Amino acid sequence: MAYVVTEACIKCKYTDCVEVCPVDCFYEGDNMLVINPDECIDCGVCEPECPAEAIKPESADLSKWLEVNREYSAKWPNINVKKPAPADADEFKGVEGKFEKFFSPEAGKYGQNQ
Repeated sequence: MAYVVTEACIKCKYTDCVEVCPVDCFYEGDNMLVINPDECIDCGVCEPECPAEAIKPESADLSKWLEVNREYSAKWPNINVKKPAPADADEFKGVEGKFEKFFSPEAGKYGQNQ
């Protein structure tokens, strides 16, 4: 079992979680992060670090997010250092329906502030 990043991360993209991950299984998209479920060791240290509460343990209810995480972790660059959240991140915290409205399939710009 792995942890997955859900739509609560979209447009928030806090990176507190990547700093504590012992296996560096986070990948950065333009406006969210994902976890590679095949690399995740199910330690759970990332979950309480997420200010948006976007990280959840894998479950049947989250099968869509497991696939999103699997697909995009294969396409996006690995990230293992914390960087500043987007300036408007707090405005998007708790917003519903972000995947349909805001998801970007583009890769993140590792090492650059966005």
